[in-house]
Amino acid sequence: MTYDVIVIGGGPSGLMAAIAAGERSKRVLLLDKGDKLGRKLAISGGGRCNVTNRKPIDELIQHIPGNGRFLYGAFSMFNNEDIIHFFERLGVPLKEEDHGRMFPVSDSAQSVVQALLRELKRLRVDIRVHTPVKDIEYKDGAVYGVTLQTGEMIRTKAVVVAVGGKSVPHTGSTGDGYAWAKKAGHTITELFPTEVPILSHEPFIQNRTLQGLSLRDVALSVLNEKGKPIVTHRMDMIFTHFGISGPAALRCSQFVVKQLKKQSSVTMAIDALPDEKEEMLFQQIIRTMKEEPKKTIKTIVKATISLPERYVLFLLEQATIDPHTVASTLSHDKMRTFVSLFKKFSFSVHGTLPLEKAFVTGGGVSVKEVHPKEMASKLMKGLYFCGEILDIHGYTGGYNITAALVTGRLAGMHAAIYANQ
Repeated sequence: MTYDVIVIGGGPSGLMAAIAAGERSKRVLLLDKGDKLGRKLAISGGGRCNVTNRKPIDELIQHIPGNGRFLYGAFSMFNNEDIIHFFERLGVPLKEEDHGRMFPVSDSAQSVVQALLRELKRLRVDIRVHTPVKDIEYKDGAVYGVTLQTGEMIRTKAVVVAVGGKSVPHTGSTGDGYAWAKKAGHTITELFPTEVPILSHEPFIQNRTLQGLSLRDVALSVLNEKGKPIVTHRMDMIFTHFGISGPAALRCSQFVVKQLKKQSSVTMAIDALPDEKEEMLFQQIIRTMKEEPKKTIKTIVKATISLPERYVLFLLEQATIDPHTVASTLSHDKMRTFVSLFKKFSFSVHGTLPLEKAFVTGGGVSVKEVHPKEMASKLMKGLYFCGEILDIHGYTGGYNITAALVTGRLAGMHAAIYANQ
């Protein structure tokens, strides 16, 4: 059988592409090598599915540090507000939470997946799971068909590649699409992990001194060779047995990866009290020490600063201060050293967990070779790309899924328009 459009990959961008193509084409086929569609959607947002983010377009793009500007054209055609209306039309009302994140009112990712599957059925899109694709066939500068691993060849005018990157491989993202893109002449920019936990050889990490400790609303920075911040993210973080994780660490990770290309280890810094001025903190503690000269330094700090006791004791140790030291016997210089650690505790990191453990893949099909309002290949007629296979990556918080749904919508729509010419 011949199809107008074949979509390869049943993740967020592939499902959206198949629906967009189905609205404009008679014969659409969605292929996925896994046993079910929407596996990445089903686990996103902690199983609640952070469908999009409601921030204004300029802010959205700032939260997509990997070629976000490429999406200006796409957002002019279909944007985050359109995603919200799209899901409401499918019977999935959304609600806004912190930082503009949009979730289904049902708090269930499954309700999102089911709505998309119902729409595919309504549009009579053919679906084949357990169907790995071996190759895309090109002839005379245009798409000719798709060859399955079984050897079966399916003819089509247009193919949408929506197979994801190489992160979260258990959902089916194992990098299959890069070879098909290269065969069509496309450049694949270097792949690297983003939104991934960070590794450190520091003794306090190796000894698990702070393992499991969370710090709330801290400012975490990646520093350059001169000790100046390259980037700072203010969010929560957690110490692990191998390094650091949590939202602030995940957002910093891609900058660590890039900096490690220039140096063997990278310095990071934690400002545990970003709203406080160092001198004010110092004066505040000194005042309390004078008022309560017989109290221990640990007691005084606990009364003045709202930070986890474990972190306070750790910083006292870093400043070589015995927590049981009586206030009247501690020098101002020692206290100044200690207070400075609240504002800037520096430690070195040497890498991240591998790409397979990352939430998002950095790098991919070069966006210079893709039409920004159509997601069409500039090198091969009838070839379209969407989602994580493109060299586009954002922070967690609904930004990657927004990019996936928007690029999927445009790829499917324009593939169908092309196929019907």
